[in-house]
Amino acid sequence: MIEKISCCDAGRTFQGDGIEIPAIRNVTQEFHRTDFTAIVGPSGSGKSTLLSLLGTLERPNSGTILYDDVEIIKKSNKNLADFRFHEIGFIFQQFHLLPSLTSLENVLTPLFARKVSYSKINRAKEVLTQVGLSNKYNSLPSQLSGGQQQRVAIARAIVHKPSWLLADEPTGNLDTETGQQIFQLLQELHHKEGCGVIFVTHDETLASKADKVITMKDGIIVQELSGVKR
Repeated sequence: MIEKISCCDAGRTFQGDGIEIPAIRNVTQEFHRTDFTAIVGPSGSGKSTLLSLLGTLERPNSGTILYDDVEIIKKSNKNLADFRFHEIGFIFQQFHLLPSLTSLENVLTPLFARKVSYSKINRAKEVLTQVGLSNKYNSLPSQLSGGQQQRVAIARAIVHKPSWLLADEPTGNLDTETGQQIFQLLQELHHKEGCGVIFVTHDETLASKADKVITMKDGIIVQELSGVKR
C-alpha cells in the first residue's frame, strides 16, 4: 500500500502549433494517504494534468514523481498499468460507463482480465451495496440518475481495493445536493477503506471540507492550506 506520493520539480508540456505549452511547471508537493486533499483553481490551471501525472496516466517531461520514495514512472506501460490496478482508482466528471452493460458488469470491468484472490462477482456486489446501489445490480446506465451513475463509477474505482482514489471533478455534472452526497461518500470511503483521496474541484465549498486544500494557477501551486476541518 502506497503511503505517500511526492512530486519533485515535476513539469508537463504539450505540443501546440509547433510550440510547447506548459501545463504544470516545477511542482514540488507531497500527498499522504491519511489526507483527504482538494485541488482547486481556475480552468486551465493544471489541476487535471497534475492528477493524471499522480495517477501515472501521463509522464512528466521534467522532474519526477515518487511513490513511497520510489520512482516508477520510467517503467513500461504494462508495468504502470499493473501498478495502477493495485494502487489507484480513478473517478471522472464524465462517468465513462459502458451503456450496454449493467451496473454490476460495469463494476466488474477492471477485474475481467485480472487474477484476484476473491470472488469477482461477490466483490462487485459488495461495493455496489457500499455505495447504496444494492437494488441496481441489473440496471443499465440509461436507467440510472446522474448521481447513481457516479456511484457506479465510484464502485468501479474501488472494486480492486486501491490505496488511492483520484477524483477529477466528480461532482461537476451533478446538482448541488447530489454533488454533496457524492462528496460525503468519498469522505466515508477515505475513513472506512483507508484510501487516500485527491479531489479536483471548482466547488470551493466542498474543497473547504477537505483536510488539505492546494490552489493552482498557471500551472503552479500558489497556496497550500492544511488542517482544514470538515
